[in-house]
Amino acid sequence: MNIVTKKLVTIVTESALEQKLKREIERLGAKGYTIVNARGSGHQGSREGNWGDASTNIRIEIVCSDAVALAIAEHCDQHYAEDFAMIVYLSDVQVAGDHDQGEG
Repeated sequence: MNIVTKKLVTIVTESALEQKLKREIERLGAKGYTIVNARGSGHQGSREGNWGDASTNIRIEIVCSDAVALAIAEHCDQHYAEDFAMIVYLSDVQVAGDHDQGEG
């Protein structure tokens, strides 16, 4: 079994951004992502996470290279940080198996 170190980019943001972020994440080099609904409370207030509600949050997770992770984080900061509820964090993760994820 092969184990490689990658970056995990986690974005928690408003669900209204989902379609746009999916396109941008792929354009920035990610080979895939996972999106789930999210709820919680933070400095932007409380969000319940009910599907169909315009005030819901999503969590997007992307496992990728360092370069792609930085590109995604910088893009989110430059284009969304001021106007939308959003947090982006990066973590090192160990990926097990023979996943061919290329540069993404």
